[in-house]
Amino acid sequence: MPVNLRIATFNLWNFDDRYKSRPSIEERIAVMRPQFVRLNADIVCLQEVNGQRQHQTCILRALNRLLEGTPYAGYHRIFTTDPSGQVYDERNLVILSRFEILEHHQYMNDYAPAPRYQKVTAEPKETEALAVSWERPILHARIKIGGQVVNVVNLHLKSRRPTGIPGQRLDERIWKTASGWAEGFFLSSLKQLGQALETRMLIDNLFDQDPNCLIAVCGDFNSEVEEVPVEAILGEVENTGNTELATRVMIPCERNIPEPARFSLLHNGRGKMLDHILVSRTMLAYFRGSEIHNELLHDQSLLFTRRVLYPESDHAPVIAEFELPDTQAKWPAAHQGNWDRRRRDPRRARYK
Repeated sequence: MPVNLRIATFNLWNFDDRYKSRPSIEERIAVMRPQFVRLNADIVCLQEVNGQRQHQTCILRALNRLLEGTPYAGYHRIFTTDPSGQVYDERNLVILSRFEILEHHQYMNDYAPAPRYQKVTAEPKETEALAVSWERPILHARIKIGGQVVNVVNLHLKSRRPTGIPGQRLDERIWKTASGWAEGFFLSSLKQLGQALETRMLIDNLFDQDPNCLIAVCGDFNSEVEEVPVEAILGEVENTGNTELATRVMIPCERNIPEPARFSLLHNGRGKMLDHILVSRTMLAYFRGSEIHNELLHDQSLLFTRRVLYPESDHAPVIAEFELPDTQAKWPAAHQGNWDRRRRDPRRARYK
């Protein structure tokens, strides 16, 4: 029998229980737990889950409190860890799965080494180029669903917020020079695109191992579909110019949602689609629809207004639904050959 599968991605926005100021963890849980229940998801990819120090270890205590009393409390769970094996203090990635997680890995500068760059506006001047590494790993899980294995990738790309440049800030929000701000913006773009490159290289590695593998890349991309980081991950034929790579293209699931409702964050009064679920063509075959739970989003970016910290996240959850066959699909072996012949002579080539 087919297996119904709902995959969700949700940026919890700095989710922690260490802060004494409002909103408190109790206030946040009161509004966010119903959001989780509404997801009704089998696999959930979370971003910005902070860790809490306890007895010289770091645990996900705040997340545990959020999931209490929900089905997700009993789900299989994996999360990012630092070199010592502990969760990070801030912005962990977490994957929750109702299905068995066969194996998992995390990658940071494994496929794409950190580039080196010498800052030109730093004060004092830098004398050599230093490595520019991204702060967050990519989390990858192989999940067994019926007779299928689905590769789920969870990522959180660097935001557009400029990277700090020594001597170029007057305070947290005010820059000393426009050139310093521009260089900080350049470094953030470099980190963001480096993460996107590493994600694309991971995807191609999965296709090298199995051309028919099922892949879902989920997370907060901090970019819309038409921006370079997402385009780099999609690998569309219009950009590569190579039709032989057509089977490796990734597709954004939100494209079936009407454009006026297609946003997961509000920024300066404008809806932006920054959270995505991208799937392989093999996965798209079983796609049934997507949702964005954005009815109660608040715009927390407006300047010159009273600063209000709302208990819910500033991101909306995004969900994609699939109906997977219970056994591994057998794709026609002659498909690629027929495609190649048709491409060479489109007037006479036919599928057999």
